[in-house]
Amino acid sequence: MKTLTNSVALDAYWMPFTPNRKFKAAPRMLVEASGMYYRSDDGRDILDGSAGLWCVNAGHGRKEIASAVAAQLEGLDYAPSFQLGHPLAFRFAERLAEIAPPGLDRIFFTGSGSESVDTALKIALAYQRAIGQGTRTRLVGRERGYHGVGFGGISVGGLVNNRRAFSTLHGVDHMRHTHDPSRNLFCKGPPEHGAELADDLERLVQLHGAETIAAVIVEPVAGSTGVLLPPQGYLKRLREIATRHGILLIFDEVITGFGRLGSPFAAQHFDVAPDIMTTAKGLTNGAMPMGAVFTSRHVHDALMQGPEAAIELFHGYTYSGHPAACAAGLASLDVYQREGLFTRAAELEEHWQRNLLSLQNAPHIADIRAMGLVAAIELSPRPDDPGSRGFDVFVDCFEKGLLVRANGDTIALSPPLIIDRDQIDRITQTLFDILRKTR
Repeated sequence: MKTLTNSVALDAYWMPFTPNRKFKAAPRMLVEASGMYYRSDDGRDILDGSAGLWCVNAGHGRKEIASAVAAQLEGLDYAPSFQLGHPLAFRFAERLAEIAPPGLDRIFFTGSGSESVDTALKIALAYQRAIGQGTRTRLVGRERGYHGVGFGGISVGGLVNNRRAFSTLHGVDHMRHTHDPSRNLFCKGPPEHGAELADDLERLVQLHGAETIAAVIVEPVAGSTGVLLPPQGYLKRLREIATRHGILLIFDEVITGFGRLGSPFAAQHFDVAPDIMTTAKGLTNGAMPMGAVFTSRHVHDALMQGPEAAIELFHGYTYSGHPAACAAGLASLDVYQREGLFTRAAELEEHWQRNLLSLQNAPHIADIRAMGLVAAIELSPRPDDPGSRGFDVFVDCFEKGLLVRANGDTIALSPPLIIDRDQIDRITQTLFDILRKTR
């Protein structure tokens, strides 16, 4: 990799989820990537402890993926998906169905995780109407949930900063989140206490009436809020309540999909079958924007009624099933399966957990949660400036050659699945060294 320096103008680009003025006063630039590492514009190698934004599961610079995208762009750069098709979209859907949880073998392509969530919510509403349950229009999310940034996603989501400046959909309610530091600290895997929190869905049924509720959506592991692990038995209990009341269960697997927990999907890891599942990120190893919604046959087939010439679902995107994105996805699946990456997190989990939990006695540690190849290190906030300690640790890590995610005072880790044990050790040591010097 060659060393480059930052020489670009910064004013025109309005950056997402970023304090723009602070960043542009002291920018952090990435210019190249390969394997487990980014290269900064000042020539430093940055160990990727977050798989980009939870998405580069097979590591960076995979030539198989780049070659597949390049060849596809040269042969068929774009094809509309309304009333027309191209073979790659059908082939990709078939490959995804082969690795999906049993029964979730009908695939709708989107352009992102946010689009996948809004698509799943609309499918849920359309399904209830199709089976004669048109009064079921209410959607249930969960506090501290993150489901993208569309209006549907922020409505069922439960992160206050994503909601406070915007109008949200009517007819949405929320269950409590599952984080319980009074009973569950320093967890290796799902915490022991909290399965009863799933009964919040039962409470909402009693409040609103089951006949008004179309679907409930949760992340199996709540990622962006700070890696909240589901209590033992929580997801199965939620499945049972939803089934009993005719409510569709949607798993948002945008983060947990494609090997993060040691199975292709969290639904398989926890042995809980949702009715609908949203994905993106690792779908194409982050190489191309794309999402996919997996639906069960009973949901799909309920809409395949009426005249054959009639459109069953008035929904879709210009870039649904984009040819180059499908090529990236197929090549990514090849890499995942050839290199055993769907199960690698399970193979490294013990080493990962032992290393991360060894930070328990480092300064400023409030909690550590780890499973698969995902973890959160929750720091005690500064009394006068909540969130600043987490941000300072993020910046210090970058300066020391490690990329992590900071969400307030929580440091999230989700490295590419190709990480090795020495690199896990380096992540732990870097964090320990930085925490010792952090105010």
